Amino acid sequence: MNYEEFVATLELDHCPETFSPCLRALWLDATGDWTGAHEIVQQMDDRNAARIHAYLHRKEGDDWNARYWHRRSGTVFPQHQSLEDEWASLVASLLSEQR
Repeated sequence: MNYEEFVATLELDHCPETFSPCLRALWLDATGDWTGAHEIVQQMDDRNAARIHAYLHRKEGDDWNARYWHRRSGTVFPQHQSLEDEWASLVASLLSEQR
């Protein structure tokens, strides 16, 4: 699946079951379910989940918590990147890992 195909699934009534938990979290976030997305990554303990966790807290406006999760994921707080660009970058990165 490529990025455009992933974005097209946002029109569905439910998240495709074939998505990894991290992609499912980003799908839920994009469709307005921040809480559902957070619940998924909160239960996981890997670098990608920590990175999405950081994004979600940044979106929430909790920069302190976002910076914590960036340290956990080994990434840097994207100070000059829009939330939309950060989300797109996360999706693209996860999809490229699946290829």
